[in-house]
Amino acid sequence: MAGFKTGSVQVKETAVREKLFGRVRGISALSLTIGNTLLWMIPLFIVGILKFLIPFSAFRKIFNKAITFVCVSWNSWNNTIIDLTQNVRWDVQGLENLKKNDSYLVLCNHQTWTDILVLEKIFINKIPFLKFFIKKELVWIPVLGFSWWALDYPFMKRYSKEFLEKNPHLKGKDLEATRKACEKFKSMPVSVMNFVEGTRFTPKKHKKQQSPYKNLLCPKAGGTALVLDALGKQLQTILNVTIHYPQGAKKFWPFFCGEVNEVVVRIEKIPITEEVLGDYFNDSKFKSRFQNWLNGIWKKKDACLTDLAKSNKMTGMAN
Repeated sequence: MAGFKTGSVQVKETAVREKLFGRVRGISALSLTIGNTLLWMIPLFIVGILKFLIPFSAFRKIFNKAITFVCVSWNSWNNTIIDLTQNVRWDVQGLENLKKNDSYLVLCNHQTWTDILVLEKIFINKIPFLKFFIKKELVWIPVLGFSWWALDYPFMKRYSKEFLEKNPHLKGKDLEATRKACEKFKSMPVSVMNFVEGTRFTPKKHKKQQSPYKNLLCPKAGGTALVLDALGKQLQTILNVTIHYPQGAKKFWPFFCGEVNEVVVRIEKIPITEEVLGDYFNDSKFKSRFQNWLNGIWKKKDACLTDLAKSNKMTGMAN
């Protein structure tokens, strides 16, 4: 009995030490990341202000190149911090033959904001710097809002169905703003990132949606179709990215504390053909065809996540 109690105490002490070590790791990783971000914000703000004060196309190209260099450098150092502070096994397939001078539409499942760290980690210096769609209201966030503007992140103004019923004159304005945002990308290589589900996956949201997919929410086709319509001739490939966390999806803080030991990513390259280019909002036949096409991709992604979970379970049993 005494030996059993001693063993229990040792297990508890080990758990406490691991938790404490995790907190120290998290504080170190987060502090370094914040410090690195603040450091690179200085040149970003300087160039961003110049871009705002001198809004001429010739200078804009120079400023965009400078801003891209700053952001890639910032990202690279963030990745170095992750490598130094975390012990993550990266299982990534599908990065072959990607080019920094090509343009891509990146479609991905969304479980946690850590997904952004993962995407920036695996794609750095392989494709153009990722540009995310952001809600227009977020432009007013101090520091970050200006940074996103300087980076030419597309700001989207989304209206609910109920709001449009009360204000019919605003119908189509959100789509017009999105199309206008995409126009900025026509003079340079770009990677447009779209979390097609529109929000992070949770069991509660999954149940509320009555999603037909086991591991995913229903995809929203409108935004994807709009980007393809606006940039279809410039985009070379669609990158269908599937992210799987064998230990479960974690938020930023648990990630920095070392609670993510493995990240699995599968990338499928899908060619952009005339089949996926069209007027989604005014052509009902194309709309139906496009939804079927996207649902087909989501069905394959769902099966991929199921297979990865089974593979992880079998590996765990073998160990």
